[in-house]
Amino acid sequence: MNNKTIILTGGGTAGHVSLNQALIPELKKLDFHVEYIGSKEGIENELIRESFPSVPYHSISSGKLRRYFSTKNFSDPFRVGAGLMQAVNIIRKTKPVAIFSKGGFVSVPVVMAGRMMSIPVIIHESDVTPGLANKIALPFADHIFTVFNETLAHVPSDKSTCTGSLIRSELKEGTAAKGQEICSFTSSLPVLMVMGGSQGSVMINSAIRNNLDRLMEEYNIIHLCGKGNRMPELDTYKNYRQFEYVTHELPHLLHMTDFVVSRAGSNSIFEFLALKKPMLLIPLSIQKSRGDQILNANLFEKQGFAHVVEEEQLSADRFMEELTLLQKDKEKLIEAMTKAKPPITAAEMAKLVATHAK
Repeated sequence: MNNKTIILTGGGTAGHVSLNQALIPELKKLDFHVEYIGSKEGIENELIRESFPSVPYHSISSGKLRRYFSTKNFSDPFRVGAGLMQAVNIIRKTKPVAIFSKGGFVSVPVVMAGRMMSIPVIIHESDVTPGLANKIALPFADHIFTVFNETLAHVPSDKSTCTGSLIRSELKEGTAAKGQEICSFTSSLPVLMVMGGSQGSVMINSAIRNNLDRLMEEYNIIHLCGKGNRMPELDTYKNYRQFEYVTHELPHLLHMTDFVVSRAGSNSIFEFLALKKPMLLIPLSIQKSRGDQILNANLFEKQGFAHVVEEEQLSADRFMEELTLLQKDKEKLIEAMTKAKPPITAAEMAKLVATHAK
């Protein structure tokens, strides 16, 4: 292939970056030269530059696509337009053989620019129904890969393939021993990991901290609370560890975990599934999202992989009751997860992407 260039894009949340992080090493093994287009302020800037300093990172202007009224709705189309022109210039200079988009607002001008310049565009959709950015991008795509079979009903069937989930290879390389080194728990209580996404969740953080004394009687607690949400005064507790966000440590922390409480983003819940971690999912409500996490969570519950509780129904007592039920159903949940379809590897996904490069 002689080191042809491929451009990856996606950002806004960690979920829009993690798949790209998994693909970069595998695409390089296939002799692709990888470059990345993201925003200047988004989490993708930090994650890609930190993980892959040798990968050229291009920042473009990006507007947010909102379903609600905001005065910024009048100015953001101009930012998207500026991003489109910037993406065109980057594509003209780099001459990629393909563009792979994981979604997020920043991907829209990149995908549009790719189609304008006759570059093959490949889109990946992790949720049951496409997000707003991917909905806009679908007409410009040459091919769409999905995680859920159910998604095929919401995308053009003549150019779509369900691959199933993709799990980062390093996830399987984590060890409970290394997780213990990171946390230094002194008790032998089961480990409860709580995570509310890269930005954190006020509701989940409150549920944990309002129940902290009761929880610490039953669990060692790993709390991924989101950036800016640490409470240093809680660092004195022996079986409570809080982190704003973790990257390389996450596989180790997950391997030592017995139970998970989480939002229901597709990437995260499939990682819990791959490691067979009994999970209590608290999806973002329809008032705070387009309902994608509710669909993800309900499908996992239907297949026997998870328990689900809507955040509107969550109280301090209900939270503890749900954890008790999760413990009770531990073996049943693990048995169901053992029968699940195995995930696709990053190497396999990279080869599928390569088939669409010109």
